Amino acid sequence: MQPWPGTSYPLGATYDGAGTNFALFSEVASSVTLCLFDDDGAEHRVPLPERDGFVWHGYLPGVVPGQRYGYRVDGPHDPASGQRCNPHKLLIDPYAKSIDGSLGQTYAWDESLFDYHFDDPDEVNHDDSAQHVPKAVVINPFFDWHDDRPPRTPYHETVIYEAHVKGLTYLHPEIPEEMRGTYSAVAHPATVSHLQRLGITAIELMPVHQFVHDDALVQRELRNYWGYNTIAFFAPHFGYASTGPTGSTAPGAQVQEFKAMVRDLHAAGIEVILDVVYNHTAEGNHQGPTLSMRGADNQAYYRLVEGDERYYMDYTGTGNSLNVRQPHTLQLIMDSLRYWATEMHVDGFRFDLASTLAREFYDVDRLSTFFDLVQQDPVISQVKLIAEPWDVGPGGYQVGNFPPGWTEWNGKYRDTVRDFWRGTSGTLGEFASRLTGSSDLYQDDGRRPYASINFVTAHDGFTLNDLVSYNEKHNEANGEGGNDGADDNNSWNCGVEGPTDDEAVLVLRQRQRRNFLATLFLSQGVPMLLHGDEMGRTQYGNNNGYCQDSEISWMEWSPEKSDSELMLYTSAVSALRAAHPVFRRRRFFSGREIRPAAPGSSDEPQRDIAWFTSTGEEMGDDDWESGAAVVTVFLNGEGIPESDQRGQRVVDDSFLLVFNAHHEDVEVTVPGAGLSERWATVLDTVDGTVVVGSARTTAVTTIDPLPEDIATLAGGDTVTVTSRSMLLLQRMEADA
Repeated sequence: MQPWPGTSYPLGATYDGAGTNFALFSEVASSVTLCLFDDDGAEHRVPLPERDGFVWHGYLPGVVPGQRYGYRVDGPHDPASGQRCNPHKLLIDPYAKSIDGSLGQTYAWDESLFDYHFDDPDEVNHDDSAQHVPKAVVINPFFDWHDDRPPRTPYHETVIYEAHVKGLTYLHPEIPEEMRGTYSAVAHPATVSHLQRLGITAIELMPVHQFVHDDALVQRELRNYWGYNTIAFFAPHFGYASTGPTGSTAPGAQVQEFKAMVRDLHAAGIEVILDVVYNHTAEGNHQGPTLSMRGADNQAYYRLVEGDERYYMDYTGTGNSLNVRQPHTLQLIMDSLRYWATEMHVDGFRFDLASTLAREFYDVDRLSTFFDLVQQDPVISQVKLIAEPWDVGPGGYQVGNFPPGWTEWNGKYRDTVRDFWRGTSGTLGEFASRLTGSSDLYQDDGRRPYASINFVTAHDGFTLNDLVSYNEKHNEANGEGGNDGADDNNSWNCGVEGPTDDEAVLVLRQRQRRNFLATLFLSQGVPMLLHGDEMGRTQYGNNNGYCQDSEISWMEWSPEKSDSELMLYTSAVSALRAAHPVFRRRRFFSGREIRPAAPGSSDEPQRDIAWFTSTGEEMGDDDWESGAAVVTVFLNGEGIPESDQRGQRVVDDSFLLVFNAHHEDVEVTVPGAGLSERWATVLDTVDGTVVVGSARTTAVTTIDPLPEDIATLAGGDTVTVTSRSMLLLQRMEADA
């Protein structure tokens, strides 16, 4: 088979309707061979004839979608100098858009995958690895998107649902069995209706780039369930494709299925955000396998230890870190992002261990080239960009330090809210900051409250149910002797470790779950809900389910194992947030005067926010420093300094949020000072009451006014607020 010269751009395998262009970057290669595989595994080798700017390329007429392929790269092999070319190792195309099979599942681990022998690491391994390496697949780029349009939900109206493709859907009884755990299942009407009931506007999928099941896990009969071990940044993971009734999937079909999922979710008004892992790959450290970039150009793609390039810099805890100083590596990342945004129509990205991408040298640098490229890119700069603002390297915790245009997983919100509700002393001041959008973190550089992605739980750590049920992690099933997972979880078991029949403990745990959910949805910023938390999902105390592709991690849907009452409560609190702009402001509270005091009145002028003690007096400096766990917050809906999409002034109702994180009931005086003649209780975490209604609002949903006979309180009245509970009071109109 004689290739034509082809072109050096785009990289990867590109089908044009008549044939396929192949292009691979390698600065160190002396030759690059394209390997084509028949259905029976027979291999046909085609040397790529051209090299332009270190990109090897060739065009093969007649090569069509479904063709399996890989590369062999000949060149220097000197690990001490950072060079690891080995033509005996079949390499996965770094730009592969589809992979047939999965290493550690459909393909077995074998010594041939490594460029050294296990019993003699200094001897080069010349065993051919082809039969053990998943093959890249040429894809059909054409797809009928119908009239697909991205929802483009504004950040301040966004509610994120973090979910795992398999874990969310694998046990759902209304989804056909052959479809469960797949991209199609995520977009199934049963899943979509659940998300819509919760008011979800964006689903954030845990990694769906092709990943590897680590050999160490496979030997323990476990799996890389979370997927944070990428080997192909353009390819939807093979394991999430529907097999269908026949039990087989055509090569490359997962690309079409993924696109169909996005199209159907968009039709339901739900955005798709991908959790992406550009900080490292599955090739690991110097003892890892040669699967792709290591064998193509090790020095270009990976950060190596200066002076001893046999070893890899590791800011991720996984063995290696991508070399973001190298132009072609940066191009790989940016090309991947653009591909998912333009060709796959995804709406945003959450960057795993994002601090690593800012390490051009050693320190995290918010002025790094990666951030410059994102800022200047007309496509990527316009999608949702969410940073996990830390890594495991020195100085890696960077919450609040990412550039404008970025939002962040706010780890300080998570820790503070957990501490406040478990009764940790001295947290009230920081709790107030986190509740109101973390202006201390984001305001100085021009960002808005929605720069804070607020969460109480995420995939990494306890579920909400376990947060209130366990003081200690219980990771025995992971087989690591309890050495994995965080030891400090800021959790509280409410008096008993794990499952219990103690009714008082069960009641308290349910109240604490409601407290966390209400705090999350009524805080300024963007709420993120972990899948299953709305239904009481448990991992039985496991706070590191990365390897648990089992009932430990899957979401239960059966009425016997899920909490339908909590589901209804979560939906109602989400609807309350959607109905009232005062809970999702686009600007920070400032304490500015909204309404002056009436002439001759002793009342104080009303500001956009005010804080009161349990006695109804406004908070002073001594009160903030007292370690009190009871506070009332006044949110004024009259003076929101914003306009809606049509330029109309946003006006909402006003509210009092009453928090009691104390271990005893507290008598709280409803603030007077002319705030309102009457207040109606619209949320009570003791009994789960949530009333969604408003007499006047520019709500995004249509709702009814509050019922006329609703129980009310007046300024100066006292109310008993149960220990560890929360009330939300809505101001009634004077003439109501």
